[in-house]
Amino acid sequence: MNLHAADPDSAPALTNRSSRIAGFHKKSPRERLDLVAAFAGLDEAQVAHLADMGNLDPVLADKLIENVIGTMNIPVGIATNMKVDGENILVPMATEESSVVAAVCNAAKQNYETGFITSVSGTLMIAQVQAVEVRDPQAARLRILERREEIKAACDACDPVLVKLGGGFRDLEVRLIDTPSGTMVVTHLIVDTRDAMGANTVNTMAEKLAPSIAAWSGGRVYLRILSNLADRRLARAHAVWKSADIGGEAVRDGIVSAYQFAAYDPYRAATHNKGIMNGISAVVLATGNDTRAVEAGAHAYAARSGRYSSLTTYEVNADGDLSAAIELPLAVGLIGGATKVHPTARACLAILGVTTAERLARIIAAVGLAQNFSALKALATTGIQKGHMALHAQNIAMMAGAVGAEVDQVARILVERASVRVDVAEKVLAEVRGG
Repeated sequence: MNLHAADPDSAPALTNRSSRIAGFHKKSPRERLDLVAAFAGLDEAQVAHLADMGNLDPVLADKLIENVIGTMNIPVGIATNMKVDGENILVPMATEESSVVAAVCNAAKQNYETGFITSVSGTLMIAQVQAVEVRDPQAARLRILERREEIKAACDACDPVLVKLGGGFRDLEVRLIDTPSGTMVVTHLIVDTRDAMGANTVNTMAEKLAPSIAAWSGGRVYLRILSNLADRRLARAHAVWKSADIGGEAVRDGIVSAYQFAAYDPYRAATHNKGIMNGISAVVLATGNDTRAVEAGAHAYAARSGRYSSLTTYEVNADGDLSAAIELPLAVGLIGGATKVHPTARACLAILGVTTAERLARIIAAVGLAQNFSALKALATTGIQKGHMALHAQNIAMMAGAVGAEVDQVARILVERASVRVDVAEKVLAEVRGG
């Protein structure tokens, strides 16, 4: 194969390329990679790197998504010191961002004796069936509600195994939504999906019920799909940090003030909640669950009052200590999808030792609260950059070309000089190598 060097001089050789590649999806991962390399002008080192899929079998990778040419390895770290509902736990976290794992470790260390107390509201998911062009929406709503038992039977018939495991249809709601094009009649199928995230299950039920909903409503059914605002599947965690252990009343009050800022200002809340999701998404990804679904549900829940706000709360308790809590939808599972077939996800679940989706959600909520506490404490004291940039300096050192022991040496000097930049790192690296 003739590969063009990936530099400006090679640009003319790539001008006549086409992204229309017949039968691309039918080819093997390596065949696709060769075609992509020729298209993009990848060099031999880049091709070799993409061809190495690490600890994921190329055959499995090719089944997980479409048109596979390689894998993206994300570091998996372990959060220590976590005690959830009295149980000591090591938590795998998959992330590329510096200081995320360390933040959870530090927060958990500071309240290790009491740890995190958690709860869940259940494992209920919602499927929505949208009917439009309904002439009598109020009456249509009642006609659908009157058929609850018929709907239950149809839903449960879609997944007898789920019913045998104690799950299945639980309730029915019908909402009327006024829009510029008329009133939509939206049926909610509320289903207990047990230890599965449940997307495929509830989607199947919605598809099954769609023709009946159309007939009963007298309208036309369009969308029939789950909602990622899983507000029937909430996970909660709360914890107390003693004021004396976190730097005194000034630090405690600074954290409360930082929370109140996020509670009342959506600009701050967006960054506040992003920090929470740093921890949550890392555990969700490590266990092979759907990070996008969890993130969408969390942010939608943060805006449920009509104003985007904090997912956490902080207050001072009767003992003068810092009391914190988190509540958010966490639709995660242990069966189906990558959680069942991805070897890294299976190993991470084994490390956690969880046997139910509810327990996994509880732990993830605790991690989110720990992550948030660390961020607010840093903001209320030294500022977020000091700890983060100390770890980020290692990345900058590597970007400058440092290898081996040079990485820590260059990173240390960057932090000492309070200038964590690539151009500075290049100069420091030259000094280190010059002796």
